[in-house]
Amino acid sequence: MTGAGGVRAGRVRLQVSLNGARTAVDGAAVPMSPRALVESALRSVAAGAAEVLVSPRTPCGRESLSPRVVGPLLRALREGGVAVPLVVCASVGTETDPGARVARVRSWEVLPDRAEVHFAEPGAEALAAALAERGVAVDAVVPGGAGGGPQGALWVAGVAGVARLVVEVGAGDAGDGVGVSAAGGVREVLVYGRDAAAWGALLRGAGAGPHRWVRTGLGDVLLLPDGRPARSNEELVAVALALLAGGASRYWGVT
Repeated sequence: MTGAGGVRAGRVRLQVSLNGARTAVDGAAVPMSPRALVESALRSVAAGAAEVLVSPRTPCGRESLSPRVVGPLLRALREGGVAVPLVVCASVGTETDPGARVARVRSWEVLPDRAEVHFAEPGAEALAAALAERGVAVDAVVPGGAGGGPQGALWVAGVAGVARLVVEVGAGDAGDGVGVSAAGGVREVLVYGRDAAAWGALLRGAGAGPHRWVRTGLGDVLLLPDGRPARSNEELVAVALALLAGGASRYWGVT
């Protein structure tokens, strides 16, 4: 496990979710301003993150797909020295109207490398098509467990632009829910969980087969495996890579 900006624990690659749907009430550790997001991204990449997922926000903290919000943030990240792929969340939380989300994507002047599309939300296929037209790779988010898992790829089979399947695993999902096989031309799989499901999903996702990705970051989880509050995205990345390298015995409650 060597080198910054893409450290791998075995063949598993790690994405960091910088902020997600968090707000200021979730604590000072969550980066909100463009400057804080750039600094957090740089430190996370130095710690070993191979990709950066970010939810662009207006000055008042609302998630947004407006080109006046997305463009300046992407420019700041790239001009600040973040050299790994940048991923933007394009969920209902950013714009509730499906048609408006498509219009926003078509108006972007600065493009991310990839964008997350939640296929349980209305208008997902049209949004994926609009992103593909712009040359943005689509990460198709599907639920784990009985609602997704091995069948998750069937949700997106034949949908243009889908380059990776993203499986969200809940705390109560069966372990085989992350055993996703590629279908419809989708070769890569990223597995993640939120809050109580985050650390178990990370370890289970690491065994989900070839072309594996897992995720951590304050956008997903605020606590370390032993229950202590995480101080930064950088710390979460470092702990995740230690766990993937076999260091789970250092942390309580992770097996």
